[in-house]
Amino acid sequence: MWQLLKQKSKRVTMSMNRYFRHTPAFILLYLAQKPAYGALLFKRFEEDIPFNLIDTPALYRALNNLEKIGAIEAYWDTSESGPAKKWYKITQKGIEKMAELRQDIERRKQDLDFFLETYKKL
Repeated sequence: MWQLLKQKSKRVTMSMNRYFRHTPAFILLYLAQKPAYGALLFKRFEEDIPFNLIDTPALYRALNNLEKIGAIEAYWDTSESGPAKKWYKITQKGIEKMAELRQDIERRKQDLDFFLETYKKL
């Protein structure tokens, strides 16, 4: 029984990971437009992306990973009253990474377009 639950959990996690695969691309796209903090990025995901399944933990994991590889830089803003906000901005390495991700998205889009066109012919 435990093995079956573990396998189902792994399948769900894997399918969600596939969806979150392009979260870094969207983050870099937004940060290429202007710096932002996490909650602001999350709000943009909710407002801009028609089929958004991104949750805040996935967003912050992606931000941490992008920061670790040098694609974004973070800084703290303490100028306003209330808690400090951790702002993010894209780096040159992030711009290069965004170009790589764009190529991956274009390839996947071609595959999806093929599926949709073939499906229409059924």
